[in-house]
Amino acid sequence: MPAASEPGAPALPVTYRPLGPRIVGIGLGLGLLVVFAAAWISFGPDVRARFTFFQRSTLVFLGVLGFGAIFALVRSRVDAERERLVIVNGFRRRELAWEQVVSVRLPPGAPWATLDLSDGTTVSAMGIQGSDGARAQQAVQQLRAIAADPPH
Repeated sequence: MPAASEPGAPALPVTYRPLGPRIVGIGLGLGLLVVFAAAWISFGPDVRARFTFFQRSTLVFLGVLGFGAIFALVRSRVDAERERLVIVNGFRRRELAWEQVVSVRLPPGAPWATLDLSDGTTVSAMGIQGSDGARAQQAVQQLRAIAADPPH
């Protein structure tokens, strides 16, 4: 898409977060909490008393593991700042200088945006999810505008 047809760059700093996965993640987390609590309460006192410390610890560990996976998806974001572009995918954080970003792509059907870098590599930007539709396209256009004329 030609740069002339794209909207201007937004005022920095700006943060892009996926809407759909955040809604699903929060709903799933609350749902898991309700199911775990209901299952525990549905056990009679005699059944709950037979759980050993190790068994209880295992259940807590599995719950924390599940919530950790949901949290990793929900915390994904793209922070466009004057000095740099920060990509957070799950628990991985990557900082890029604007000069490193060659292009920003979100082809139809792609799960998330992809950044082509000057060293020939690519970086996924899970903070801009294709499932967000027009919202994601707008974020990609704004990032393209910033990358085309990086702030100094």
